[in-house]
Amino acid sequence: MKLRKFKIIHIITQLELGGAQRNVLDILRNLDRNRYSLCLVSSNQGILIKEAQDIPETSTILLSSLKRSINPFADLISLLKLISLFKKEKVSLVHTHSSKAGILGRWAARLAGVPFIVHTVHGWSFHNRLNFLAKSFYTFLERITAKFTDKLIAVSRSDIQKGLNNRIATEDKYALIRYGIAKDAFLNCHIDIEQKKKELGLNEGSPVVGMVACFKPQKCPQDFIRAASLVIKQRPQTQFLLVGDGRLRKEIERLIEGFSLKEKVILTGWRRDIPEILSCLDILVLSSLWEGMPLVFLEAMCRKLPIVAYQADGVGEVIRDGVNGFLVRPQDYAGLACRINDLLEDKVLLRQMGMRGFNLVMNNGSGLERMLKDLDNLYHDLLEVSEKLPKTISETSDYTD
Repeated sequence: MKLRKFKIIHIITQLELGGAQRNVLDILRNLDRNRYSLCLVSSNQGILIKEAQDIPETSTILLSSLKRSINPFADLISLLKLISLFKKEKVSLVHTHSSKAGILGRWAARLAGVPFIVHTVHGWSFHNRLNFLAKSFYTFLERITAKFTDKLIAVSRSDIQKGLNNRIATEDKYALIRYGIAKDAFLNCHIDIEQKKKELGLNEGSPVVGMVACFKPQKCPQDFIRAASLVIKQRPQTQFLLVGDGRLRKEIERLIEGFSLKEKVILTGWRRDIPEILSCLDILVLSSLWEGMPLVFLEAMCRKLPIVAYQADGVGEVIRDGVNGFLVRPQDYAGLACRINDLLEDKVLLRQMGMRGFNLVMNNGSGLERMLKDLDNLYHDLLEVSEKLPKTISETSDYTD
């Protein structure tokens, strides 16, 4: 029996080392090649480009014109290039990720006549930290673009509710597909922790509090530094590890110098050994002001770490306050510091919360296989059940017996 092979193109704005980007690469690595012909489109910037290019049986197209900030000329060039690509490749479905690629990619797919359009919301663009005009503009863009989007995938119930509250689309257009991770890399991470700490510049025996995030306003890494300054006043032996990089680095370095924390806060830059780094931490912190659903939470829970974070959007769907971590109001960095101190003071509570998080992640369907199955079912419902695609097999289609 011959099966149709559907051409699917995923688009994301940049291949930086973030949760959305790693989620996209996991999808591309693991979807069934007997059913799908896969392509990835992104900008020509990002630490994950080489990793994307190395995915077997997946073509990667990099557009220098695709930029995160609004740039009318570059955005028009990207739109025209995407329209041309979609027409040339006879695409069955376009799946977009991130705000800029989500708008440009979906409009290009519409104008190119792509049969199906799907967008994953990794956190909405119209967050509460925007001014009124900017928020209204982004909300308007999402509303009109959602009209011709077949499915909006959300990674948290919070994002579905936010979409409904802002009248982006009706409830039937949303599908909840939470992140899933390949747990084995974190469960089976066996290293010499003392040697790893030495490599990272950490002192033997010192408590270690860490954060893994891109240095951008959404993640508010400045509050991690501010919280660190308060913790160290009470517990001077504590060390802090900030893993990542980005446009706020110079501001972070100024804060570290201003608080005289050079010996206490270590900036590692981008790292690919996250399972090993998490193994060296006592507590994971995340100071994000808005979030879809942080992938690093699942990873930290696999390593039995308690988590202290701001109560932002989908965060509360993973972290149960007082159970596997603590949640505080966004921008309350003093609250972060207080909860970090509570855990450092009570080692029994620290271990109990870490174990509760481990039990949750092992039993809540957060594996990669579940996520891929959910996505495959969504694709199947669109591509093989809908009436949009012709029932005959085109000459350009790939086949398998």
